[in-house]
Amino acid sequence: MENFIFSLNVTIPIFIVILLGYVLRKIKFLTEEFVSVANKYVFKVALPVMLFRDIATSDIIQTASASFVLYCMIVTILMFLMVWLLAYLVLKDKTMVGAFAQGASRGSAAILGVAFVESICGSVGMAPLMIVAAVPFFNVLSVIILTFSASLGKEETGYKRDRKAEIKKSLKNIAKNPIIIGIFAGIPFTLLGIKIPQIPLKAIGYVSNTATPLALIAIGAGFDTRKALDRLRPAIGASFIKLVGLPLLFLPFAALLKFGASEMVAILIMLSSPSTVTCYIMAKNMDNDDALASNIIVITTLFSSVTLTLWIFILRSFGLI
Repeated sequence: MENFIFSLNVTIPIFIVILLGYVLRKIKFLTEEFVSVANKYVFKVALPVMLFRDIATSDIIQTASASFVLYCMIVTILMFLMVWLLAYLVLKDKTMVGAFAQGASRGSAAILGVAFVESICGSVGMAPLMIVAAVPFFNVLSVIILTFSASLGKEETGYKRDRKAEIKKSLKNIAKNPIIIGIFAGIPFTLLGIKIPQIPLKAIGYVSNTATPLALIAIGAGFDTRKALDRLRPAIGASFIKLVGLPLLFLPFAALLKFGASEMVAILIMLSSPSTVTCYIMAKNMDNDDALASNIIVITTLFSSVTLTLWIFILRSFGLI
């Protein structure tokens, strides 16, 4: 019950802020222009700065565990590629592929992970190392999937594809993506142990802290009920994969590798945390299905308090945490 209450304390405030955005848009306090600008700001400024800070201030050298890092990296790549392939094979409407694959694979590990592990284990344990090992791949693979999936949407409308030019353009867009730039800018700091001075670090922190609340308000304000209902079935499918399918598939391998309690909880968060609000921001800004992305975020956030509690109960029952 304590873990369930904790999960509710994490997820309910997210819903409240999303609902606030929806109400403010309905009463015309927020405009469509605000939603558009907020999405761009989060995608191009706040989110890259947040990722830079999280990676640059992580102490990967001292906490490094080769088997744990390799597990997080390999499983992240596998689950993204498997879900992307499944989405491409199953979904008739190819414009949904990118948002489905990203939403079903990418959890809010960086936002939820540390707090959740600390609550269960009494310390942050291996959560920061999991974030450094997995979250950059979350972002890089999401950019790749969304970039190539955007061209599938054009193909659906009868657009004639020049594959050579398309691949070249896609690679260029990936290299220019603010998320990728933020990640790679932070890597030298953590690898070389470079400390950011206090004044710029505080300024970076202020900008970083605007990412999540603004993104949540933008989700609520941009929520279209009609589009949401149209995409309910694929959103439920993606949510099931995120909350149940991925941990069911990959947690047994973690158990076989005999990871410790904090490592197992960090892996659980990596696999089964609700889809991050970043999914919506990136889908919106990269010409993918933002309505489906917002649906997946809402459904996974709503049910994660139940599924995470059940997974914790199962792990405890088997003496894994």
